[in-house]
Amino acid sequence: MPRKPSSMYRRVRGQLSTRKEYMGGIPNSRITQFVLGNKKAEFPITISLTANEECQVRHNALEAARITGNRTMDKKAGAANYRLTVRTYPHVVLRENKQATGAGADRVSQGMRSAWGKIVSIAAKVNRNQIIMTIETTEQNIQFAKDALRKAGMKIPSPCKVQIIKDN
Repeated sequence: MPRKPSSMYRRVRGQLSTRKEYMGGIPNSRITQFVLGNKKAEFPITISLTANEECQVRHNALEAARITGNRTMDKKAGAANYRLTVRTYPHVVLRENKQATGAGADRVSQGMRSAWGKIVSIAAKVNRNQIIMTIETTEQNIQFAKDALRKAGMKIPSPCKVQIIKDN
C-alpha cells in the first residue's frame, strides 16, 4: 500500500506520541549528522531559518533540507568557511490507520474500530518562530548562507524566513 502524503501529518493534532521505549518498530531517523562544515572555527555571523507556522516536519524533509543547505554552502563558500547546524530533532511518532481497498475489503479491514494505527514515520514538532537550522559564517559569505537557507526552507512544509540573528 502506498504511503500517504506528508500533508496529512503537517498539522499538529491532539497529543503527541513521543515515548519510544514503550513502542516497537520505530523507524530510525534519516538525519545522519546534525553539525556540518568547520566544527572547530569561530564565526562572527549566524544566520537562521525559522518557521512561520506551527507544524510537524518529517525526518526525511529535515534530511533533504540539511543536504540542500550543506551542498549549496560547500560549493559556494568552501567547507572551511561555515558551520551548518540542524536545531530540531524528530521525536514525534506518526501513525497511520491503513485501510484495505477493493473487492471484499469490508471483510478485511474493520474501519475505525481500534484505529490507533501502525507506526509509519517520525517527525519534529516545530513551533511558530522556532529556529530549524542555522549557518555560522564570515562576512563575505552572508549571501551564500542566505541562499542556502532559502533553498533548504523550500523542503520544509511550513513557510520559512531567513534572518541574521547574531552579528559580533
